[in-house]
Amino acid sequence: MSKIDKAMRILIAGFSINLCLGILYAWSVFNKALVSDWGWSAADASSPYAIATITFSICLLVAGILQDRMGPRKILILGTTLTGLGMIASGFASSVMALNVTFGVIAGAGIGFGYACLSPSAMKWFHTSKKGMVNGIIAAGFGLAAIYLAPVTSALIGSLGINTAFMILGAGVLVIAVPLACTITNPPADYTPAEPKVKDGQAPKAVKKASDINWKVMLKTPQFYSLWVMYAFAASAGLMIIGNITNIASMQANLPNAVYLASILAVFNSGGRVAAGILADKIGGVRTLLIACTLQGINMVLFSTFDSELTLIIGTAIAAVGYGTLLAVFPTLTAEFYGLKNYGTNYGVLYTAWGIGGAIGAAIVGYSMTNGGNYGLAYTISAAMMGVCVVLAIVTKPISEEKAAELEAAA
Repeated sequence: MSKIDKAMRILIAGFSINLCLGILYAWSVFNKALVSDWGWSAADASSPYAIATITFSICLLVAGILQDRMGPRKILILGTTLTGLGMIASGFASSVMALNVTFGVIAGAGIGFGYACLSPSAMKWFHTSKKGMVNGIIAAGFGLAAIYLAPVTSALIGSLGINTAFMILGAGVLVIAVPLACTITNPPADYTPAEPKVKDGQAPKAVKKASDINWKVMLKTPQFYSLWVMYAFAASAGLMIIGNITNIASMQANLPNAVYLASILAVFNSGGRVAAGILADKIGGVRTLLIACTLQGINMVLFSTFDSELTLIIGTAIAAVGYGTLLAVFPTLTAEFYGLKNYGTNYGVLYTAWGIGGAIGAAIVGYSMTNGGNYGLAYTISAAMMGVCVVLAIVTKPISEEKAAELEAAA
């Protein structure tokens, strides 16, 4: 098999592994069952998921550092194994504390370790002009998991119970994701990705080679802080809609059973990742962010007026595309600005913005509901934050070759 065939196999394997690691999206079904079947409070049923997202963010940074030093395979095998074992162990848990440990800590850590290794490895196998597409496809696997995991989990719980559902899903991760993880490697040191095909008579697209800058030097660049703020603010708006869409539908449009909006979110979230990644390869990551943030800002301004099923569907789709764009473009910009050698660590540092964004979104919703009893204030604050993102996207420029060489020499 040729090296480009190997590259495609790496990409397909990474996409498939993320379809398994997206087990995190099954929690909404478990949450409902824990409340209705086991009589847990809403807070208790939500705590394993909250702990899992925190653990995921922390371990993504740790895994990024480790995979930069050790390569992706060992870390990815560890991640997929922990995810599967954490789910199986959750099948034996019967208390909040036990589930906080098995799902929140063990499975959450596994998801973080696994997710961190897929994009950096895949990008190294493809030409640098394809890094947006690669990131978009890899990230789309995680988003698409919600589409099949929700009905599968619901069916398992309905027929076999909560404990057995955990065990079967965990076994599925071990059987599918772990063998796939064994196939993920970095390319040989002398590997040169194939040039993308161009039309006859057309010159190949010139792509500037990124300097390899470590995280300490990265923190000295103003571009990092601009990217961090944009990531946090834009993620906050997207996660606010994703986490509250069924309640929003009930309050604004009197649609108490609009659970299908979650599927719309998943489809457009995943599609947005692929489309934004491809667009970033064509017009640049910062310009793609500018478009996405502008649309999301307008969407937030108008969201309080979405009081019908049709307008809510449209608003939900735009919010999902805007959020999905982030998960494809920010990894691409990290590689573009700071290189691939230290990508795992660098993106792990930048990804802390995502965790902060989730906390900001939750705080905004709480403040809005306390000071008005609806989401109106939350939309206004989110729109203002998206305005900040638009300004930052306009003023943020790639690191010049001279500055990159200076930073690389100082690293």
